[in-house]
Amino acid sequence: MDVLSVAGRSQRDRLSMIARDTTFGVFLTIQTGAGFLGNCLLFTLYMYTFFTLPHKKKPADGILAHLTLANSLTVLFRGVPNIIRSFGKRPEISDTECKLVLYIHRVTRGISLYTTSLQSSFQAVTIAVSGCKWAWLKNNISTFIQPSMFFCWIINMVMYSDIILKIEAIRNTSDVAFWYYRPFCKVSMYDHQVAMAVHSSMIIQDSLFLSLMACSSIYMVTVLTKHHRTAQSIRSSACSSRSSPERKATQVILTLVCCFIFFYWIDSFLIAYSHFGSKLNWQLGNINNFITSCYPTICPFILMKNENRISRVHFFNSRTRIFFH
Repeated sequence: MDVLSVAGRSQRDRLSMIARDTTFGVFLTIQTGAGFLGNCLLFTLYMYTFFTLPHKKKPADGILAHLTLANSLTVLFRGVPNIIRSFGKRPEISDTECKLVLYIHRVTRGISLYTTSLQSSFQAVTIAVSGCKWAWLKNNISTFIQPSMFFCWIINMVMYSDIILKIEAIRNTSDVAFWYYRPFCKVSMYDHQVAMAVHSSMIIQDSLFLSLMACSSIYMVTVLTKHHRTAQSIRSSACSSRSSPERKATQVILTLVCCFIFFYWIDSFLIAYSHFGSKLNWQLGNINNFITSCYPTICPFILMKNENRISRVHFFNSRTRIFFH
């Protein structure tokens, strides 16, 4: 009787776990689909504007194009493997596929961090108080964007190239000792010095760009506060309306930065907790996977608040003129 009771309890626990994983899979599917489509929509808009409507191009479009591209890849390559696992599927994947998925995810995560930091810095310079010390930077910052973005792609691709050598697909489902990208990949060989070098470079990069975000955000808040006080004292509607677009764009960037920092620290805490924990916690892993994809998912919808080109009729009209010509 006791054996049957234990067996029944074990069966109920297993069914409950399957139900929880399936529910999580549904939420992750919605998150991945919304994030991927939102980022693809904005990326298409930036590319269309760049090639077809150059007179409508904004200075920050180059940064945001890289951001939406990186976010769409992050959502896709982070979400799809976990969706597959959540629905109880375990497809056979090769070492090459495992390396590719993890490598793209790590590189695009670094790009997302850099572009968010660059966008906040760019906006801080844009709204900076006019003066001699800011004039040269305002006039030349646009020329630095694309070279710095390509340089960032190269740096991240080189920094995470170690993944290509150290990661392999999991063949045995019971082999969970050194999982690095659950549930399909693991570290094939461990080199303490190489691991320390990679983790140190990641910590330095993250700390540098997070500090840059914080400094630029504090500066933007200071400028907006001063402007608000000035507008109240002058009570000039012309001044307020003239600065409205810049103020709206600044508020959008501040929202992005706050969201990135918030989800970054939650993700870091969950990763540290899981690494120092006594055993693998699948539910904690599910939560961490969901949190990791939150920023790239909500990012395009925050940007859409400051984007009035999506609903413009000239998009359809221009396509009609091209067709008839």
